[in-house]
Amino acid sequence: MEAALDKKKVLIGISGGVDSTTASLLLEKKGFEVSGLYFDITGCNIKGKEEARKALEAAGARGQFIYVDAADEFRDIVIHNFVSEYASGRTPNPCTLCNPTIKFRYLIEKADEIGAYYIATGHYAKVIQSKDGYYYIKAVSSRKDQSYMLYRLPQNILSRLILPLSEIEDKEEVRAIARDAQLPSADIKDSQEICFVEDSIGYVRYCQEFGNICGDNELAEKIRRALKSGAFVDKSGKILGKHQGILNYTIGQRKGLGIALGKPAFVTKLDGEKNQVILGENQELFSHTVSADGCFFTGRVPKPEERLEAKIRYAAGRAACTVTEIGEENLVLHFDEAQRAATAGQSLVIYDGDLVLGGGYIKNSTN
Repeated sequence: MEAALDKKKVLIGISGGVDSTTASLLLEKKGFEVSGLYFDITGCNIKGKEEARKALEAAGARGQFIYVDAADEFRDIVIHNFVSEYASGRTPNPCTLCNPTIKFRYLIEKADEIGAYYIATGHYAKVIQSKDGYYYIKAVSSRKDQSYMLYRLPQNILSRLILPLSEIEDKEEVRAIARDAQLPSADIKDSQEICFVEDSIGYVRYCQEFGNICGDNELAEKIRRALKSGAFVDKSGKILGKHQGILNYTIGQRKGLGIALGKPAFVTKLDGEKNQVILGENQELFSHTVSADGCFFTGRVPKPEERLEAKIRYAAGRAACTVTEIGEENLVLHFDEAQRAATAGQSLVIYDGDLVLGGGYIKNSTN
């Protein structure tokens, strides 16, 4: 298949936002024939589809516009997992699941269909070729770097991926490029944190409503249990009061607990099986050892006792650590400095310098 693909053609994921539109423009300026792929995760976003089409045209793309109705797969894979994880007392990373199973899979499939060798997105990261394969490295802009969210993509995707915004210093530079080119997306505000959950609704109500319509009785019951009142307890198991359902709380939360203890209290753990929310002091949120499962490594697998760096969440800084346990699925890291609020369900991503090696989903943490 690859022998027939044209290396002057690229298929970009186009949303209509400033990042993907500017990335399309930059690719055309480099001489690529750019086509765009719009993923409709609702199945009925006609407005989004037309905005994406117009954005691609405004960027001067000479290729075609491709529309994909990914609503069913997105619901069954990404949303179902998102809701189930929250109902279990975990905090999911929907992007890290969507990227390999839907977004980049469709990009590769459709690129093959139209004869384009390369695929592209408006992510802030960079792909480099090393002696043992392709890897992500962080973008020039540390504040916008999205390499953390892309760590689960395999070699067949990385080898064909172009990220035009990798050398951009900050978002204002992207907007300046877009304004100069008179792109209609130049001043469109950034998308919401979770693309399928409206800020006005929030994840709790979203999960509740999804449970009512999903047709999955097991998941619906799981959500109902996660909304049932239970006990606030301390680390010794002493009952402190009543919570309003574990779905309403996240690790590290302090505000909105609805309980007064005479001193600052933080959510340190969620126990879905016992329907308990464990409260403690800020210092109880810090952990030196973090374990993960569901691991994926882009190329080489870290070795036991290897000194590396890792992030416990997207917004966290990279921190020095040692690999204490490594397997096909399991990973345990010991951080030099204790990390605050390592949260089950979030991704634990490993870096060798600026090179993204891979990672897994946080299972638990200990002091």
